[in-house]
Amino acid sequence: MTVAFHAKTLWLFTFSDLKTIVIPSTIFGTINALAASLYGIPSAGTDPIWRLPLVLLWVWANLLPFAINNQRTPLSVTEDSANKPWRPIPQGRISPGQAKVLMLCLYAATPFISMLLAGGLRQSVALVFLGTWYNNFGGADEHPIIRNAINALGYLCFASGAMEVSLASSIPIDFSGSGSGSILLQWLGIIAGIIITTVHTQDMYDQEGDALRGRRTLPIVVGDAWARWITALSMAIWGICCPAFWGAAPGSMAFIMSFGLAITVAIRTLMYRDVPNDKLTFLVWNIWVSTVFFLPICSPSHRV
Repeated sequence: MTVAFHAKTLWLFTFSDLKTIVIPSTIFGTINALAASLYGIPSAGTDPIWRLPLVLLWVWANLLPFAINNQRTPLSVTEDSANKPWRPIPQGRISPGQAKVLMLCLYAATPFISMLLAGGLRQSVALVFLGTWYNNFGGADEHPIIRNAINALGYLCFASGAMEVSLASSIPIDFSGSGSGSILLQWLGIIAGIIITTVHTQDMYDQEGDALRGRRTLPIVVGDAWARWITALSMAIWGICCPAFWGAAPGSMAFIMSFGLAITVAIRTLMYRDVPNDKLTFLVWNIWVSTVFFLPICSPSHRV
């Protein structure tokens, strides 16, 4: 088998998560590194734009073992054989046993990759524990709040780790609650709130499959209608709060983009309730999240 064959196998493991993890996390890392002065973080003498390929590498390398772990179990293979037959294990490109060995090797390698790239070490270690909890100890299945919370913590690890790689240094977190150093902590808290209250948008179109697996996602536990209203109301709130946090005026492009896309997700969630439309709504949600990550450089306080 050729190098190209194996490279495609690795690519297929992470393809579904390009829009949810790789692109948004890379945007967050690069944009927030460019706006590091807002957080009281001194320049490390590196240009975040030039480090963009390294950020992509770090995010993808840390995503890959999680994705493999998520796709290698018998239930996952059965489900993917029906719904995503292009994935590596259903295709027969790699066996579940080989996938497990690869996953373990990658989990062992990611901290060293982080050290080599000068950032994201703490996040790499945390992602090993979060991924194991999510995939192997019922974190994704037992309760929607736990599921969404793990998603939020994982999202923060990917985003903040990407920022560290972009800066080529660890980011200090100020827990004092005052000064520019605490702004980053507040911003990460907002991101966590967004994920906890709206990430179940990804669960709306797969309720039948989740029910068959016994997975207790929010729409299954509280019902489809309630889950949609929770999403819609949360999107309306975050669509206003995020640009307001960065001081964007109501008539500014930053405010219009954030609120407009958020309301689009809210309306679509309530009005279009079939599987194809729920998938499209989730895509719009990912676009909105990526748009929100641009807000720091739109702040009146920021000067590039």
